[in-house]
Amino acid sequence: MSIDGATAAADATAPARVVRTEPIAPGTVEAYRGTFAAADPALAAGDALPAAWEGVFFPFAVPLADLRPDGTPARDGVVPEVDLPRRMYAGETTEFLRPIRLGDEVEQTTSLGAVVEKNGSRGRLMFVDIEREYAVGGEVAVRSVWHDVFLEAADPDAPPRPPRPEPSIVADADWVDELTPDARQLFRFSALTFNTHLIHYDRSWARDVEGLPDLLVHGPLTRILLMDAARRHAPERVAAQLDVRAIAPVLVDRPLRLAGSATDGGVRVTAVDPDDAVLATADIVWA
Repeated sequence: MSIDGATAAADATAPARVVRTEPIAPGTVEAYRGTFAAADPALAAGDALPAAWEGVFFPFAVPLADLRPDGTPARDGVVPEVDLPRRMYAGETTEFLRPIRLGDEVEQTTSLGAVVEKNGSRGRLMFVDIEREYAVGGEVAVRSVWHDVFLEAADPDAPPRPPRPEPSIVADADWVDELTPDARQLFRFSALTFNTHLIHYDRSWARDVEGLPDLLVHGPLTRILLMDAARRHAPERVAAQLDVRAIAPVLVDRPLRLAGSATDGGVRVTAVDPDDAVLATADIVWA
């Protein structure tokens, strides 16, 4: 089935939900920690999983034949096929309702949310919401709505979008962390999540097909890095909600600054490139 209408989410033929079960295994946790959070202490059985780390579990699970040319799922039992060639993570809203602990058996339920087609300055876009619940012992621990966007083919003759520099974000921040994601880390995150999107490891595809200067850092990785930064600067706090908005590409091997500023009841973490352009924002509400 393909989507070519504006509000196909209401279609009675939309795919059914998909339910999967997976243990929160120490090997997966340590693989993420050792690659992206080496300064954090190792976790032991029964320890609470840091907020957003549930995103390294339940890797993509579709046969090779069910992938789109760009390596993203075409048929996953949830999102119907979309007749647009490019797919990107656009953001999310996630609620953390109770801890998930190392060793827990987690049931993930995934279903299709809103589907909306729009026309932008560069053609058609399809916004697709993917709803996920993570339950332990029949009780929902994490509830998430991820926003993906499907796009038309990149126009090689189109001028790049001008950056939106905002020097005040770093200058006025309460704290700033610096990191530079490299290709080894992108490979490991792809391996952890079984993410075969070519934009993360095939430079020719990223440049010639997607129109990017270099490999793209995974949106689902960026959201964890933003949450991790907030958590480290407030270790006594517990996250209740995470709202992420992806604004511009986060590229491999480029310095990235994560600037945190306190908000009413939480913190906003902004990913900023060396030219002060805003790449992504995360608004975290503390419990």
